[in-house]
Amino acid sequence: MQQREPSASESYFWPSVWAIVLHVLVFGMLFVSFAMTPELPPAKPIVQATLYQLKSKSQATTQTNQKIAGEAKKTASRQTEVEQMEQKKVEQQKQEAVKAAEQKKEEAAQKAEEARETAEAKKSEEAKKADEAKKADAAKKADEAKKVEEKKLADIAKKKAEDEAKKQAEEEAKKQASDDAKKKAAEDAKKKAAEDAKKAAAADEAKKKAAEEAKKKAAADAAKKKAVEAARKSAEDKKAQALAELLSDTTERQQALADEQGDQVAGSFDDLIRARAAEGWARPPSARKNMTVVLQIGMLPDGTITSVSVARSSGDGPFDSSAVAAVKNIGRLTEMQGLKPSEFNPYRSFKMTFTPEDLAL
Repeated sequence: MQQREPSASESYFWPSVWAIVLHVLVFGMLFVSFAMTPELPPAKPIVQATLYQLKSKSQATTQTNQKIAGEAKKTASRQTEVEQMEQKKVEQQKQEAVKAAEQKKEEAAQKAEEARETAEAKKSEEAKKADEAKKADAAKKADEAKKVEEKKLADIAKKKAEDEAKKQAEEEAKKQASDDAKKKAAEDAKKKAAEDAKKAAAADEAKKKAAEEAKKKAAADAAKKKAVEAARKSAEDKKAQALAELLSDTTERQQALADEQGDQVAGSFDDLIRARAAEGWARPPSARKNMTVVLQIGMLPDGTITSVSVARSSGDGPFDSSAVAAVKNIGRLTEMQGLKPSEFNPYRSFKMTFTPEDLAL
């Protein structure tokens, strides 16, 4: 903690007090010494001699007595002078002490005055510094107030500029939005016209494709019908022929004719299955000529296809899958219902070979 520096008046206070106390003590001791000094009688010769003219005494004795009386007188005179000198010395010391006390008192008063003046000067200096600090603080506050006002005006100007910029940006945005809307409307109209044209072209293409599909389907239906009819007629003819031959030929001849008849019937039904599969076949993009896939087909006596799997792949998965799906889509061959058990047995589980040409009838 910083100690306060004593002022000039405080620095001279205790020395002045001690000086005054010391002078008082000196004066007191002098006063006591004078009071206790006994009063001395007036200076008198210590030896009183009376000269008597005695006739009986000699001249030498007389001379001795006179000499003694003179010595006594001189001694008394010297003692009186010593006492007077001592008294003068005491008086002089008293005057010097008073003078020193007064001088010290004057010095103390002077020092006190100097201390007072120093304190007043310091106080005045402090007041001046306080006044200057107050003025500086007032100037600082005024400067801060000025800065605040300038900042406020700058903020108002900035906000006004921002508002104007924002307003201009909004107007430009509106204008841009209007231009974009017009441009978009023109592009939408152009796009719609292109789409309409594309739709019309697609519709024409669809119609054309539908006509081609209908044509293909009609050809396929005719082919199927022709194949079915041919198979049926061939079967009936061969049955009749076989029956006639069976009635006239040997057993070995009958068996050969039955095998031949079965092969012909099988060929007719194979054609029928290929024709039906071609109706629901979706040609994959990877299908190419000379691809061959062998399918394992399972069928019930009523002509229902129960299972289709790949026995030997063509090497192209999409084509294999499309062939399997096409055979499964047949569902049921009602033409198989008229076959005898011996004629149907080969179709319970059989293999068929398909190519893209077979399915694109």
